[in-house]
Amino acid sequence: MVIGLGRFGSSLALELTRRGTEVLAIDHRPKIVQALAGHITHLATADATDLDALQQLGVPDFYRAVVAIGDLEASILSASLLVELEIDDIWAKAVSQQHRRILSRVGVHHVVLPEFDMGERVAHLVSGRLLDYMEVDENFALIKTHPPKEYVGTPLGESGLRRKYGVTVVAVKKEGEAFTYATAETELSYGDIILVSGRTDQIERFSELS
Repeated sequence: MVIGLGRFGSSLALELTRRGTEVLAIDHRPKIVQALAGHITHLATADATDLDALQQLGVPDFYRAVVAIGDLEASILSASLLVELEIDDIWAKAVSQQHRRILSRVGVHHVVLPEFDMGERVAHLVSGRLLDYMEVDENFALIKTHPPKEYVGTPLGESGLRRKYGVTVVAVKKEGEAFTYATAETELSYGDIILVSGRTDQIERFSELS
């Protein structure tokens, strides 16, 4: 179930539907709901801050819900109702760190800040030579980059890469090929693209070599 069909909520609902997931999408604005008719599995015009409305839609039968409402008060109230209805897995979009803290205290299991997270990701891409960056945990990341020239032609097991920088080359993509898992025998080439994991500070230090 996705509550709130703004840019984030509608994109999420559409992608879930495209992947074959049964989705109930809810918004209080009839025009928004009408515009998405035929594109999302199930649509409903309803006030997600109204407990009776949620019960009538069968919301208690859902095991996972996403609150994608931008309005602070409506977001918190809707999330608290989902907690009251004992939804097993509740996600919610926050628009600020304060909003995130409140949602967590209410009982939301996963809180995301799309704009903040994207800004942080783009900052890493802009400031370095990374092809992609993903924060896996608070202080752990996965990056896509090219191998530093000092590690080209040497088997990873002999490179001392993890000992020196604390990072691990997880996978390698040779030119014109698909990604494959890296092993101790893997030798990197100039045209390769590599996936590297490690603590954020170690990843940033390593990325400066590329």
